[in-house]
Amino acid sequence: MDGYHRDSRGQDTRNGRECLYCSAMDPGFSQRKPIDRLVLSTLGDAAAAHLSEDGYIRHRLAELAKKRARFADVELKKTA
Repeated sequence: MDGYHRDSRGQDTRNGRECLYCSAMDPGFSQRKPIDRLVLSTLGDAAAAHLSEDGYIRHRLAELAKKRARFADVELKKTA
Protein backbone atom coordinates (compact mmCIF):
# COMPACT_ATOMS: atom_id res chain seq x y z
CA MET A 1 0.00 0.00 0.00
CA ASP A 2 1.14 3.52 -0.70
CA GLY A 3 0.30 6.76 1.09
CA TYR A 4 -3.13 6.82 -0.54
CA HIS A 5 -3.91 3.21 0.50
CA ARG A 6 -3.65 1.83 -3.04
CA ASP A 7 -2.09 -1.48 -4.03
CA SER A 8 1.14 -0.87 -5.97
CA ARG A 9 0.76 -3.91 -8.31
CA GLY A 10 4.49 -3.99 -9.00
CA GLN A 11 4.60 -0.98 -11.33
CA ASP A 12 6.34 1.38 -8.96
CA THR A 13 9.81 2.82 -9.58
CA ARG A 14 10.65 1.76 -6.04
CA ASN A 15 11.39 -1.66 -7.54
CA GLY A 16 14.42 -0.17 -9.29
CA ARG A 17 18.07 -0.64 -8.47
CA GLU A 18 21.33 0.46 -10.07
CA CYS A 19 22.45 -1.50 -13.11
CA LEU A 20 25.41 -3.66 -12.14
CA TYR A 21 26.54 -4.09 -15.74
CA CYS A 22 26.68 -0.35 -16.37
CA SER A 23 28.40 0.36 -13.06
CA ALA A 24 31.14 -2.13 -13.98
CA MET A 25 31.54 -1.21 -17.67
CA ASP A 26 30.86 2.55 -17.89
CA PRO A 27 33.55 4.81 -16.40
CA GLY A 28 31.08 7.73 -16.38
CA PHE A 29 28.39 5.81 -14.50
CA SER A 30 28.64 7.93 -11.35
CA GLN A 31 28.00 11.12 -13.37
CA ARG A 32 24.70 9.84 -14.80
CA LYS A 33 21.38 11.17 -13.59
CA PRO A 34 19.88 8.87 -10.94
CA ILE A 35 16.99 7.82 -13.20
CA ASP A 36 19.49 6.81 -15.91
CA ARG A 37 21.25 4.42 -13.52
CA LEU A 38 18.13 2.50 -12.47
CA VAL A 39 16.80 -0.75 -13.89
CA LEU A 40 13.70 -2.73 -12.99
CA SER A 41 14.91 -5.37 -10.56
CA THR A 42 12.59 -7.98 -12.06
CA LEU A 43 14.25 -7.75 -15.51
CA GLY A 44 17.90 -7.97 -14.47
CA ASP A 45 20.84 -6.01 -15.88
CA ALA A 46 19.67 -5.72 -19.48
CA ALA A 47 19.40 -2.59 -21.60
CA ALA A 48 15.63 -3.02 -21.86
CA ALA A 49 15.32 -2.98 -18.07
CA HIS A 50 16.46 0.65 -17.80
CA LEU A 51 13.81 3.10 -16.66
CA SER A 52 14.90 5.88 -19.01
CA GLU A 53 15.74 6.03 -22.69
CA ASP A 54 19.11 7.63 -21.96
CA GLY A 55 19.95 4.77 -19.58
CA TYR A 56 19.00 2.26 -22.28
CA ILE A 57 21.21 3.98 -24.86
CA ARG A 58 24.19 4.27 -22.53
CA HIS A 59 23.85 0.58 -21.63
CA ARG A 60 23.88 -0.38 -25.33
CA LEU A 61 26.92 1.85 -25.92
CA ALA A 62 28.75 0.07 -23.08
CA GLU A 63 27.87 -3.30 -24.66
CA LEU A 64 29.14 -2.13 -28.06
CA ALA A 65 32.36 -0.79 -26.56
CA LYS A 66 32.97 -4.16 -24.90
CA LYS A 67 32.41 -6.00 -28.21
CA ARG A 68 34.62 -3.54 -30.07
CA ALA A 69 37.46 -4.05 -27.58
CA ARG A 70 37.12 -7.83 -27.85
CA PHE A 71 37.23 -7.77 -31.67
CA ALA A 72 40.14 -5.31 -31.68
CA ASP A 73 42.22 -7.83 -29.71
CA VAL A 74 41.33 -10.60 -32.19
CA GLU A 75 42.33 -8.46 -35.18
CA LEU A 76 45.65 -7.57 -33.58
CA LYS A 77 46.45 -11.22 -32.94
CA LYS A 78 45.76 -12.12 -36.56
CA THR A 79 48.02 -9.42 -37.99
CA ALA A 80 50.87 -9.85 -35.54
